[in-house]
Amino acid sequence: MLAYILRRLISIPLLLLGVASVSFLLTQMTKGDPLAALVPERMMNNPEIVATVKAEWGLDQPLPVRYVRYLGNLVQGDLGASFATRRPVAQDIAERLPATLELVIVAMVFGTVMGLSLGLLSARFRGSVFDSLARVFALIGSSLPIFWSGLILLYLLSVRLSVVPGTGRLPPRVAPPEHFTGFYTIDALIAGDLPLFVQALSHLALPAFVLGWSVTGIITRLVRSSLVEGMSLDYARTARAKGAPERVVLVKHALPNAMIPLLTILGFTFAYLITGAVLTEAIFSWPGIGSYAVRAAASLDYPAIGGVTIVGSVAFLLANLLTDIAYAWANPRIKVNA
Repeated sequence: MLAYILRRLISIPLLLLGVASVSFLLTQMTKGDPLAALVPERMMNNPEIVATVKAEWGLDQPLPVRYVRYLGNLVQGDLGASFATRRPVAQDIAERLPATLELVIVAMVFGTVMGLSLGLLSARFRGSVFDSLARVFALIGSSLPIFWSGLILLYLLSVRLSVVPGTGRLPPRVAPPEHFTGFYTIDALIAGDLPLFVQALSHLALPAFVLGWSVTGIITRLVRSSLVEGMSLDYARTARAKGAPERVVLVKHALPNAMIPLLTILGFTFAYLITGAVLTEAIFSWPGIGSYAVRAAASLDYPAIGGVTIVGSVAFLLANLLTDIAYAWANPRIKVNA
């Protein structure tokens, strides 16, 4: 197992090199002009200013030179400076990453708990009205585009009914808590400010529900199908023959086997949510790396696009590694070639 983990860790830098290379080449092949983000429109006709800006940002160098310089900086942990903010991309992402992680973690917890509960109850009461409703709920959650469900729920629950607050992490003119973790809910609790915690949690509820609904749909269908299949296998029939109640057979015998494929889904889903929170953050004006990526793409901010791509790739690769390790640990029948 240790040798397998070491091989996977060694392969991660090589994979990141490939991702960074592809990302760099794709951004350089776009037809847009990044100078639009660096030079005011009224000065674009001034060749001296344009030449100065190109030299300052290295845009006057040939593509191979820019590529080698980019990789050299990347090896040193330097993601470059953003064209739009004029700050290091790593600093921009570090400031915005806690907002995305807070949203993703809450969405993941909600989606997992809700999906596991619905899948378990749906399998227990298979063929009932509850089973049908749970399956419809799961199908809608995994089928509706996030931008559509987010806009509809935001309009209904916030604009029309005022059940939940609107966009942002906190109400306007409300100062965030003192920075400890970057998670407003946790920082508010650390500061002992319960009203601020309630405000942060209320603003987090709707975007987390929208983002986690798709997770709920996937997990519900997976758990239900795994439990229905497990309840028809020999070990379940043996447990029934020994007099075990149906709920004991379901929870004690079928559910542990259903958790094994669920581990794979959870690992990839978490990584997907980190990079797939773009639409949710754009709809709810959530200041995370998703909204940062949208603005970077709109302004052809090459360093910012590359930085977000690297962060998303690291998330996927680490999630893949941890998922494989957890799967091998949970399933003793899996033999990893060390």
